[in-house]
Formats: sequence, structure tokens, C-alpha cells
Amino acid sequence: MAREPREGGRGGREREREADELVDKLVTINRVAKVVKGGRRFAFAALVVVGDQKGRVGFGAGKAREVPEAIRKATERAKRAMIRVPMKEGRTLHHDVAGHFGAGKVILRSAEAGTGIIAGGPMRAVFESLGINDVVAKSLGTRNPHNMVKATFDALTRCASPRAVANRRGKKVAEIFGKRDQAAGAEAADV
Repeated sequence: MAREPREGGRGGREREREADELVDKLVTINRVAKVVKGGRRFAFAALVVVGDQKGRVGFGAGKAREVPEAIRKATERAKRAMIRVPMKEGRTLHHDVAGHFGAGKVILRSAEAGTGIIAGGPMRAVFESLGINDVVAKSLGTRNPHNMVKATFDALTRCASPRAVANRRGKKVAEIFGKRDQAAGAEAADV
């Protein structure tokens, strides 16, 4: 039985599946030791981010005695907990947004075309799986990967498209964006 070569190190594992076209990225693996009468028993905890690179993403954590089993459990949990995130032009966020979870705080900012993903390790995995190409992100507070990923998902769930905001307010999309244009026109008329 031939094994596939693995790419990257601790945080760069990526695997594409042709059947459902999901990309999963291993964010972190933690080895935990339990001291028992005969010595130590090791277990592994994995954090995985799964996405279709078209606006859907999810994360999951799994624990098991062996690494592959922990990764499999985490991947299954991530697939069950996927969310859809509205994207502007299929490459960035519609607006700046902040999120937090525990001591982890993140700020996500939309960016111009060609900026790339400017974000730290766990947040980068989320954006790459999501399919966002241009974003600037900053993590404040904790550096714990679990809290950073959960804070990023908190921020992403707060993202809204202009169409969704217009529907919620009972207005048209042009009316939401038109306020700035009308104010600029009024200032020009005063001069």
C-alpha cells in the first residue's frame, strides 16, 4: 500500500478531495500525556479547517490515541459545522469586522486587489480554505490557535453582504450606498 507524500510541516498539511472538492488544512496538533501506573499514555488533539474555496468554511477539533484518527475526527466535525461567508468580488470581505472568543480578539479588514493574505498562521489557514485572496488581519490577545480560529469564525459570522443589509432594512442596495453620493453632491452644490 503506497502512501502519499505529505506537504509542509506542522501547520501546512493540505489535502484536496476530488469527490466533494473540499480543502482541509491542519492548523495544529497537540500531544497530551496522561501519567498512569505503567508510565505515560499519549493522546493527540488536532485542529482542522475545511473549506471549498468558494465561500464556505468550517473548523473542527478531534482527539484520539493516534494522529491520523484525530485528524479524521476533526475533519468530519469541520465538515458538519461549515458556514457560508459573503465575499466581495469573490476575493475579499465586504467590510471590516472584529471578532473575539475568550482572550482571542481579531480584526479583519477588506483589502485592495493584489494585497494577498496578510494574516498569522491559524487565520491564514481559514482564509485560504475560504477562498479569500485579499485580506488584512490582526490577532490581538492570545496566540492559542483554537481561540484564534474561533475568534476568526466569530468575525466571519458577523460579515454581511450589502444585499442582506438592504433586505434587513427594507431598502434597495442603491439606497444604502447612495447616502455618500448624495452628501458629496450636496457639498458640491453648496460651493
